[in-house]
Amino acid sequence: MMRALYTAATGMIAQQSNVDNISNNLSNVNTVGYKQEKMEFKSLLYQTIQTRTTSANGEEKPISAQVGLGTRVASNTSIYTQGSLMASENATDFAISGDGFFAVRGADGKTYYTRAGDFVWSVNAGGTLTLCTNEGYPVLDSNNQPINLPAGISAEKVIVSENGKMGYTNAAGTYVDMNQTIGLFQFNNPSGLEKTGTNLLAVTPASGNAMNESTTANLTKSKVLQKYLEGSNVQVADEMVNLIIAQRAYQLNSKAITTSDEMLEQANNLKR
Repeated sequence: MMRALYTAATGMIAQQSNVDNISNNLSNVNTVGYKQEKMEFKSLLYQTIQTRTTSANGEEKPISAQVGLGTRVASNTSIYTQGSLMASENATDFAISGDGFFAVRGADGKTYYTRAGDFVWSVNAGGTLTLCTNEGYPVLDSNNQPINLPAGISAEKVIVSENGKMGYTNAAGTYVDMNQTIGLFQFNNPSGLEKTGTNLLAVTPASGNAMNESTTANLTKSKVLQKYLEGSNVQVADEMVNLIIAQRAYQLNSKAITTSDEMLEQANNLKR
């Protein structure tokens, strides 16, 4: 009975983490580029409650007699499926159709990656405009360099093609190539990327190194869609069902603790 108390307690802790994760998914349902996270569980140690033999000859039983000692969180996996594409009137909003990620230079000088393409133009130290995230981190091109707009060019004149090439129309209405392409990068295991907050992801040994779509062969190229944003891939109906299931599982584990406590109380009363 004491074993049941501790086993049910691990179930309550695991389901509490599950509810926390589902709540995070629901709270980010309108976050640009957010990817649904799925909680995975694994069983804990097993305890043998009977020997493997039941005869004097030492013959083994075909099935062992073991009881599990609970569960714990094994991983929290991000599901990198395509989110819905939402039209926008902002010329600096970009959505990725495919497996690519935008590259961003963080405040520490390191490169981070994101699917959120709600960018802005920011005035840099030289007085020209640099394409940045909302936090002011420069967006990088295919050569890992910041994307700067030539002096005197209006941000509204910038045109980005589906392959990420950037250009603008001059006063005469002629298209001018900026000789820069928005950097798109892929990973062998994007679920292995480390979440650092503010929609940024960091490379880890589990994710593998970033593969530049413009220089790496045999990659299916992604498309960049200007005046679009990628919404989250969270399905609210599914998350609500998962929330109900997690709540019921939490209640069942709580009931197991209550039942074990009542059984212990009855056992203690037997000697009276």
